[in-house]
Amino acid sequence: MIPYFFAAHWSLSVLSQSLFQHRYAAHRMFTMGPRTERAMHLSTALIQGSSYLDPRAYAILHREHHAYADTERDPHSPAHQKNPLRMMLETARRYTGLLARRIPSEKRFLGGHPEWPAVDRLFSRWPMRVAFGAAYALFYRRFATRPWHWALMPLHLVMGPVHGAIVNWCGHRYGYRNFASRDDSRNTLPFDVLCMGELFQNNHHARPASPDFAARRFELDPTWQVMRLLARLKLIRLTNVPQGEHAKDRPALARETQSPPLTASPSL
Repeated sequence: MIPYFFAAHWSLSVLSQSLFQHRYAAHRMFTMGPRTERAMHLSTALIQGSSYLDPRAYAILHREHHAYADTERDPHSPAHQKNPLRMMLETARRYTGLLARRIPSEKRFLGGHPEWPAVDRLFSRWPMRVAFGAAYALFYRRFATRPWHWALMPLHLVMGPVHGAIVNWCGHRYGYRNFASRDDSRNTLPFDVLCMGELFQNNHHARPASPDFAARRFELDPTWQVMRLLARLKLIRLTNVPQGEHAKDRPALARETQSPPLTASPSL
């Protein structure tokens, strides 16, 4: 039971982060009606639980990352941190400041992100985070049958930041490149079921407005497949439909890419 629960929570947590906080809040790759947005917002909070990430703070942080990728002003680049833990701590410091609105950000990174003050405040407070942690612990107490099961339990508490650390550390250090982008981004896994397509960092940084992070015939972006399904069900409306599948297999696409506009538009 425990391995299945962990795998389900991991997959749903990273999917909700990729779909709602990343591709919707930060990039506006799709639109949806207010009721659908509220349903996705609340379901994201419930799924992520103890590690819920505020969409506004996430969007601003991510837009800063795209604008200053792998420079000294990048809020989470492995190029300027000694190890993943240091990178996570620096990211947490800036995220917390943005969440509390203590740290200012450039105007171009503001706006265009969903806000639901009641939900965001409730799920960002420590009592709610501790309550989810207690629920996870009770579940493990009931169903854990092996000592090693308990080693998985703490990861539920920090699952969102762990996903971010894996994506930003591995996605800017390990893997192959389809595009000669001006940063250190890499594509870590050709079949990214681990992070639901987020490890196609080179593809994403080169084509930040594309909702499909895969660019080669052998690459698979699971979150894009979910977006296609939601669009067919008319729950969301894609703002930028890729023109032709797997355009990367055309030789011209390996050219040097230009830096995206530094605005809060979907290109960030």
